[in-house]
This record gives sequence, C-alpha cells and structure tokens, in this order.
Amino acid sequence: MDHVESKKKHWETIYNTKKLQEVSWYQPVPETSINYINDTQVAKDAEIIDIGGGDSFLSDNLLSLGYSNVSVLDIAESALNRAKLRHAENADAITWIVSDITEFKPKTSYDVWHDRAAFHFLTSEEEIQKYLKVMQSAIKLNGFLILGTFSENGPTKCSGIEIKQYSKEQLKAIIPKSFKFIEGKNVDHPTPSGGLQNFTFCKFQKL
Repeated sequence: MDHVESKKKHWETIYNTKKLQEVSWYQPVPETSINYINDTQVAKDAEIIDIGGGDSFLSDNLLSLGYSNVSVLDIAESALNRAKLRHAENADAITWIVSDITEFKPKTSYDVWHDRAAFHFLTSEEEIQKYLKVMQSAIKLNGFLILGTFSENGPTKCSGIEIKQYSKEQLKAIIPKSFKFIEGKNVDHPTPSGGLQNFTFCKFQKL
C-alpha cells in the first residue's frame, strides 16, 4: 500500500467509525472561514473550493449565504457522502471531488481556495511542494488563498497522525512570493470534547 492509499484508508476509517459530533473539527458555524471569505468581496457566483472539507459545515453556510459555485475536496469519499446526505436536495448544488490534494488535477480555476484541514497534515518537503504547486496553478489571478493550520501553540497530532505546526510568520515564509499577505490571526477552536485547539489563519491574494 503506497502513502496515498494508506492516508485514504486512515481517513475512510475515521469517517466510518466516528459520528459527526465526535470529530475534533466539528464546527456548525466556521466563523473565521466565513468572515475571511466574505471579506474578499468576491461575487456570489465566484468559484470557491474547500480543501479537505470532508463533511464540514462550511459548504452549508456558503450556500445559505448565496454562494453558488462551491466545491469540496477530500481524500475520503465516505466523508463527502456524509455531507451529501446532510445537504439532501441541495447536494447537487455542490461539486464533490474525491482526491488526495497532492494528486489533484483541477478542471477549473478558483477565486477562493480555502483550507483549514489538509495543509498541516503534509509533513514532508515533497508533499508540501506538490501542494503549493497545485494550489498556485489552481487559483485565478487576483484570487484568494485562505489557509488555516494548527499553530505553534496547537496540537502536534490529529486523529493519530503527526502534523506540522505553523505560526503566521512561517506561513508567510512558505507561501510563494506571487501571493501577497493580507491578514492573519490566531483562533481557538473549541472541540466537542471540551478542549481548545489553537489555529493560525492567514489570507493571501495572488498577484
């Protein structure tokens, strides 16, 4: 089993064995992500993709706000299937993409690339560079990158997997120079078990 297949199996198992409210990233209203996307002032028909979105509620919230071209990418098909069931008749309004982000071959360009789930799981330089190459090519000129990762004060593991922590300065340093840093902050995410996870959120624009 290669690395990608191993990752896929791990996440399929997580989504097949844990309920929606049991996963640490459960967040009915992802306020920071929504505010960052709204603040870009992109049109309601802008192309928005949520990387590693799984069955997160960001897509629900974006649809309710009137955004009409939302895509969700995840390595685990079971996660997307759970989200489709929750969306019910609105499921067809979302573009669902099953892919490992390092192997993603976009069929369109995006006005907003959002990720608060995938990037910090990439711990090898090879994976990180693959991600950055895909991301850079997939975002339109003047489009936005919104990246949320575990901070230097956040967890060192998630769902049994080692992660890579980032401060705002570290994210600014690793993102390609063709992207202008707009803003960044640290946010505490309360988990269903009662803990707090500290995230670093940054927004960039491709120039």
